[in-house]
Amino acid sequence: MNTAASPSDAPPENAARKVKIRARDVKVFYGEHEAVHGVSMDVYENEVVAFIGPSGCGKSTFLRCINRMNDTIDGCRVTGRIELDGEDIYERNLDVVLLRARVGMVFQKPNPFPKSIYENIAYGPRLHGLASSRGELDEIVESSLRRAGIWDEIKDRLDAPGSGLSGGQQQRLCIARAIAVRPEVILMDEPCSALDPIATAKIEQLISELSATYTIVVVTHNMQQAARISNRTAFFHMGDLVEINDTTEIFTRPRSQKTEDYVTGRYG
Repeated sequence: MNTAASPSDAPPENAARKVKIRARDVKVFYGEHEAVHGVSMDVYENEVVAFIGPSGCGKSTFLRCINRMNDTIDGCRVTGRIELDGEDIYERNLDVVLLRARVGMVFQKPNPFPKSIYENIAYGPRLHGLASSRGELDEIVESSLRRAGIWDEIKDRLDAPGSGLSGGQQQRLCIARAIAVRPEVILMDEPCSALDPIATAKIEQLISELSATYTIVVVTHNMQQAARISNRTAFFHMGDLVEINDTTEIFTRPRSQKTEDYVTGRYG
């Protein structure tokens, strides 16, 4: 079995699909320590890709490269190339604020702003000049909350603090906040790990619905979740991308012995 993944491993039926994110030989260093070793992959438009692997294997570190969140970490250095629609996102003159509007992020723990529900959603569109009137802003807030599947639950208390919502509602609020600035890609770093099973099911259903409009990359420690929500799955191990393939193939016919050992529970 092969032990390393290549973008050319993609099935032939993907050849005609638009590549949204292209990564080539991406390495991530924390000081002298190399945490991610030469990762190359393509992510296609309007698909859900799940990153799985043991804790500390580099999957979240690589995810944060896609919208340059690692820039905020002292001593962190990224080499290689990552393109969004063919544009190098590590180009020196690239506006990182605009990049993060195009590539939204939802974190492991819900992190609503210390503002009202309305202002949590309105903040981004106001910052980026996406609304020219209060009426337009109202429309963006409502449509974002509707798309996140939470409008009916909170429409009568938009002035209440976002922190007063349940954990699952807070996470959907954070997804609505990401949607509000009209991103093209949504990154999710273990978005359900702090949620109960009912809230998790709602987030998983939401991911499925959003994939019609957005390209979504999800880091998850839950292999059953990866199997439920993703079109393709990438397995990381000790900083390496071992393989990426259709999710069914990863879980039933993996190419690498390392992948097989992981998905069958021999280690984790």
